[in-house]
Amino acid sequence: MSGATHPAGGPRLYDRTAELAAVARLSTRAAAGRGGVLFVTGNPGEGRTALLSRAAYDFPGTAYRVAAPHHRGPWSAARALFTELAPTPAAGRRALRLARSEGGLVRAVATLAAEGEAVLICVDDLHLWDAHSRAALAAAWQEAGGRGYGRPGRVGWLVSAARHHRFPEVPGAETVRLGRLTTSGARALLGDLCTGVAPASPVGERLLDEAAGHPGVLAAAVRRLTAPQLAGALPLPRPAVDDTVLAEVYGGLLERLPAASRRLLATVAVVALAGRTGADGASTVASGVGGPGGSVPAGARGARAPAEPLEGLIADGLLRRRRGGTVGFEDPFLGRAALASARQSWRGRTRAPGPSGGPAEVLSAGGPATGSTPAADRPAAGAALARGEGHRADRLGASAAVRALSPVALGRAQLVRGLAALAGGPVMYAHEALLQAAELLRGRAPTEASDARFLAMEAAWAGGDVEACLAALDGGEDVGGLERDFADGLSAALTVRLDDARTALTRVVAGEGDADDPRLLLRAGAAALVLGDTAAAARIHARALVRARAEHRTALLPHALEQLAYAELRAGRYSRAARAAREGLRTAEATGQHNVAAHQHAVLALVASVEGDGTAVTEHAGRALATAGPHGLVQAATLAEWALARAELGRGLAAQAAARLLPLVRPGPRGGHFALRMLVVPCFVETAVAAGRDAEARDAAEEYAAWAALGVDGPAQAQLARCRALLAEGEASAYWFREAVRRHDSCGNDFERARTLLAYGTWLRRRRRPGDARGPLRDALVTFERAAAGGWAEHARSELRATGGTSGGTTDPAALRELTPQQQRIVRLVARGATNQEVADHLSLSPRTVDHHLRGVFARLGIRSRVELPGVVDGWDAGREVPASAAGRRPGR
Repeated sequence: MSGATHPAGGPRLYDRTAELAAVARLSTRAAAGRGGVLFVTGNPGEGRTALLSRAAYDFPGTAYRVAAPHHRGPWSAARALFTELAPTPAAGRRALRLARSEGGLVRAVATLAAEGEAVLICVDDLHLWDAHSRAALAAAWQEAGGRGYGRPGRVGWLVSAARHHRFPEVPGAETVRLGRLTTSGARALLGDLCTGVAPASPVGERLLDEAAGHPGVLAAAVRRLTAPQLAGALPLPRPAVDDTVLAEVYGGLLERLPAASRRLLATVAVVALAGRTGADGASTVASGVGGPGGSVPAGARGARAPAEPLEGLIADGLLRRRRGGTVGFEDPFLGRAALASARQSWRGRTRAPGPSGGPAEVLSAGGPATGSTPAADRPAAGAALARGEGHRADRLGASAAVRALSPVALGRAQLVRGLAALAGGPVMYAHEALLQAAELLRGRAPTEASDARFLAMEAAWAGGDVEACLAALDGGEDVGGLERDFADGLSAALTVRLDDARTALTRVVAGEGDADDPRLLLRAGAAALVLGDTAAAARIHARALVRARAEHRTALLPHALEQLAYAELRAGRYSRAARAAREGLRTAEATGQHNVAAHQHAVLALVASVEGDGTAVTEHAGRALATAGPHGLVQAATLAEWALARAELGRGLAAQAAARLLPLVRPGPRGGHFALRMLVVPCFVETAVAAGRDAEARDAAEEYAAWAALGVDGPAQAQLARCRALLAEGEASAYWFREAVRRHDSCGNDFERARTLLAYGTWLRRRRRPGDARGPLRDALVTFERAAAGGWAEHARSELRATGGTSGGTTDPAALRELTPQQQRIVRLVARGATNQEVADHLSLSPRTVDHHLRGVFARLGIRSRVELPGVVDGWDAGREVPASAAGRRPGR
């Protein structure tokens, strides 16, 4: 802590002209009474603390500097802040109590700041503050920023945090990012560091070369050298920037990361040094994460799964995703520091017999940092990597590094490569890499081998390759329990051994009650979908989403939302599917999971085709296909093409829609996704019949009949009856339509029931039976409107008008007599503004019964919503009053 207004001396900064200009703007605003917030971010050792010290020194008013306290309990940082600001301990305690109230931190600071005097508060290392204090600060800044910092006075905030920390959204706040020094700036810093001894020219050039413009690394490297070494009388360490230097600069950051993240950074660093370079010259490694729509995320426990640490590191900015599904280090020194940390950890342990499975396994096998390159070349390779010159590091020792890696190290490298293609690259490449990883890790790291196999299955599922799915599920002898049940059940389902599949998958679904891990819940939800239980699938996936949010597992959220959207889609709840898909799209794009984003676009395209929004269909389907094509996402492509066909059918382009759907319902490598092919058939039959392609429609319907008999999809029997009604003639069609409606009543998918009613009403109207057609069409219209299916509702409304009926507005007063007394009572209560629950309480009914009656009333009266009921009731009452008064008149009066 330093509460001094002016430090004894101002620190000298190098190449920070833009940053100091931003500080000057903040000081000017504070002096003018407007206040403000300036965020400063940078990697370890890049000078965040030095910038804050210089700002405090230059500030014309009172400046306070507050660092993160060593103790990180709740409100510990806020307590340290007010201890620094308060003139007495009692005042500090009062301010802390005020800060704990909602939005109270601004007022608390105002009570301590000198009246009328500008104040600068320099907050260092915000990422190390406790969550309570950070939240209070964010609320204070947002409150003040929302009103332009006009109050509480002349307070400016200069806040620093590590590069991976995410600052809160604050209106009007400015952010500056520190970076490397220029050659001239680094040379000036070196001169100031070497006080009393001017470094020999070769020594200085080597230090500048290896430090690559990083001020903290340069300073740490100079501090460990003796005067003779600086003068060139004694040789420098090789390399000058070695493990000790990197540990000094990056050790604190790495120590605060979870063990899984540290291990993953070390693995990526090994592959980056040993592998080929990216197009931009920076060392890269193919890596990433993703999940197929409708597939099962791998990993029995979140701590085991490598996907989440990788996505977390990308989201935090420690790694960055590049084009082509590659990942590299945002700061190349971090990779070397991760390797150094892993080596140090290994040296401090006694090596146990057999493979360890730890990060040091990568290094003990003779990786690039432990002997894979010739001794003379290792320093140069490290310096080349630090500067981002991957071509030099590759020439100096990549092939030797690869040859020296152990099977576990190679397996982990393949696992990292496969994860990336699963997130943002070709999924069948991911499948091959992940299978190789599983083989390399089998028997040596069984947990990771199991994860790799399930991830390979995900990749194959997204690519629509049944054989590849089976290959990934086969040979997983390392798994047991529900993992084994899931693998066996899914294999049985893919090979149409449904009795075996039901037995195994039912155990997986039943096990969700004891599961708290969201990955286990997602697996149980996927099993429910395979069994055709969409209600259970939606419930379980929603629970998985809640758990993922509660545990702050950001990387898992896109997968949970993708699965939930797909379950809602299968259940016919399109508005819910859209809500989940929109949130899933935001989280997928935020974490760089481009393949998941493509699937969410496909879901949104299908929803838009139901809503009748042709523009949205084209946009979302186009974005889904733009990724699905080059990455081999057959599932996303199938959904997108299906959406485009439904939009074409809505515009009356039946022939075009049938031509688009025909490949999707055919088996084989050029067909649609194996898990969606049969689901598309009812839509194809409808379009094919409308386009006059009856023979192809019959062939598809017969295959669909065999599939529906398996009982793996609830609405299948009802939709099969609808297909037969469309293909039949005369009264046979009427029979099958009535049979379809009957079967729909027990399967729970109201949207598909409405589609059948619409088709039935249209069939009746075209056979000149308008009176019979109005009932089914009105019921279909009400259901479509309740489901926000605007396109289908307009179609039903048009058909209803063609019968001479009405879809709203005036209602025949005689229709009141067609309602039951119970329905009339419900109508009058709802017309007065009562909710379904209030009506149920008044009439001793259940809300579900009230809803059922209202649906029948809407269909009978030809109205769209409860909003129209008051006008209908007023019309009825007026109609009864007119005859009564007329009957009371005497002739001649």
